[in-house]
Amino acid sequence: MEHQIIPPPEHLKDYVRYFWTLESNSAAETPKTFKTIADGSPGMIFQHSDEGSFYQHDKKLAPVFLYGQTTACTEINSPAVFSTIGVYFAPHVLKSLFGLKASELTDSCIDIGEIAERQGFPLASRLLEAKTFEEKSGILSEYLSLQLKQNEGRADTLFAHIVDRINRSNGITSLKELQQLSGMSERNFERRFQQSIGVSPKLYSRICRFQASLRQLRD
Repeated sequence: MEHQIIPPPEHLKDYVRYFWTLESNSAAETPKTFKTIADGSPGMIFQHSDEGSFYQHDKKLAPVFLYGQTTACTEINSPAVFSTIGVYFAPHVLKSLFGLKASELTDSCIDIGEIAERQGFPLASRLLEAKTFEEKSGILSEYLSLQLKQNEGRADTLFAHIVDRINRSNGITSLKELQQLSGMSERNFERRFQQSIGVSPKLYSRICRFQASLRQLRD
């Protein structure tokens, strides 16, 4: 299998951490099962195979799907030969870039290709026609730039800053201190955090600690 990563254009760096691609081109390969874990970020994936579609358990996944925060391990099954490109987003993107309530997509996904089509942007068909990783990432950047323009002013900079503080501390910063910094009551802080990020601040901090432990094991 071939894997690549490419950074986003400068104007999307507050929203996109990177683009990635994964391909399996050998007919000798067998169907794959990928296990996903909680990593603190939403994302978008375009998947294509002449041998069928990707499935999550018994659910057939759309050609281009947008997914929210993951809180538990899950499995995605793919054909033996496939091509994918994905976007790994910053945690606040569902609200700031797509105007969605992030909590509604936690442990779930939507057909973003269908939504883009209704907006007059044929995302799925253009990605299918593109030949190279660079072409595909350019199309994704074009669509995300359109979303950025349409949702201008919706970015919750306060919670983007709070999440950044939690990330930089590897999940050990004081949530009480962050809540007081926000000037909100504990209840409003938790509600706004969940709407912007998709999970509670306590769970997000736990995911950050889990990811920090994984990085230590890899190092």
